[in-house]
Amino acid sequence: MKNLLLVCSAVLAVIMFSSCAGNKDLQERSPAQFGEAYFDVQGNITTFYLPVNAIQTERIRLDSIYFRNMMAPLEKDPSTPGLYIAKLTSGKRDFIMSSDPTEEYANKMPIKSDLPDFKIQDNEAILLFSQNGKSKYFKLKGIKERSQE
Repeated sequence: MKNLLLVCSAVLAVIMFSSCAGNKDLQERSPAQFGEAYFDVQGNITTFYLPVNAIQTERIRLDSIYFRNMMAPLEKDPSTPGLYIAKLTSGKRDFIMSSDPTEEYANKMPIKSDLPDFKIQDNEAILLFSQNGKSKYFKLKGIKERSQE
């Protein structure tokens, strides 16, 4: 009886640890053919540029980018074909502090990202995309800063 309990406990522990995998839907394979991603910073706005060389638009939709603890939707640049842009803001909001709680009611709640906890470096970003209606993630590496000229 003890052996049966021990075996069941071991199987349960293995199942629990294998379901808590570390990379949480992080895709190894790129959803599209990307050029070299880059960004520039002007004040508290970081503009992220993602050149896309080839994509299957009927299956893949690029949604947003998570870069340096900021998140923003990706939009096609109307003037440059194949270029997606995201405007990330790092500015802190002003909060109303008052002894009257009704005045503080205008403060907005902080928005918490529902992005899984990925460990990324300063030159990496997480691309959120949809493939056949299912949300997935891909890590972009080697992102460099370029200055606007």
